[in-house]
Amino acid sequence: QVQLQESGPGLVKPSQTLSLTCTVSGSSITTNYYYWDWIRQPPGKGLEWMGVIAYSGSTAYSPSLKSRTSISRDTSKNQFTLHLSSVTPEDTAVYYCVRRPSTWYDFWGQGTQVTVSS
Repeated sequence: QVQLQESGPGLVKPSQTLSLTCTVSGSSITTNYYYWDWIRQPPGKGLEWMGVIAYSGSTAYSPSLKSRTSISRDTSKNQFTLHLSSVTPEDTAVYYCVRRPSTWYDFWGQGTQVTVSS
């Protein structure tokens, strides 16, 4: 069974960098043609796609977040990590890591709440 688990701080101060790690089991992040996305949902709003790291290691980001976002991976641990810099209260959200075989999402992490507050 494929499982994804987000981990990281639940509270971050404004201007700091948020780092969240997704640990994957039951599937390798280097398996051909699988993509690994980060998606968030601010309170009272819809889902927002943030970025992706592909099986090859290539990355792509939302244009609105590109200047503050990066995604890296540790293949030895089967993990990928989201880095979001210069956070503001508007970055408060539930953050999800997700597996995408093609154009649909098939496995989601349970989500982790991140609050940006001083």
